[in-house]
Amino acid sequence: MFGYLLLLFISIPLLELYLLLRLADATSPLFTFGLVVATGILGASLARWQGVRTLLRIQQEVAAGRMPGEPLIDALMIFMAGALLLTPGLLTDLVGFSLLVPWCRRGYQRLLGRYFQSRPQFTFRANSSTSQMHRGWGPLKGEVVDGDVVDSTASPETRDEPVDPADGE
Repeated sequence: MFGYLLLLFISIPLLELYLLLRLADATSPLFTFGLVVATGILGASLARWQGVRTLLRIQQEVAAGRMPGEPLIDALMIFMAGALLLTPGLLTDLVGFSLLVPWCRRGYQRLLGRYFQSRPQFTFRANSSTSQMHRGWGPLKGEVVDGDVVDSTASPETRDEPVDPADGE
């Protein structure tokens, strides 16, 4: 994983620099500079506008007593868009602007959902025949076991009595 991140942190800025230099050669350095400034201003205003709308959706969901899952994911993507738009470059601006468009965000959410659903989940399952824990893949299935924590240092006659947490014991 570290190798992939290192490759991204080196290759993306170099690619962005190369594209900006090529654009400056094809047009003019002043045009390229103006484009970087204009995308920064436009991106900041769009990110602010989308962020305020998403914050209102989060507040509405919470006020209705629902978990604001989708609006929170939108907020994270808008934050990522702002970070990408802060970095000068053409590719990062393109991805940043796409994260600010609601229907593009839905597409990214579907792609991420499919990616995470295809990944195996690591869980621990209780083996009922031996009462030992073993590793398993996939969602946890089977019985749900409810239990109580018993203080092993307590005397045998007090173990059967329920302990009131308000007593401070």
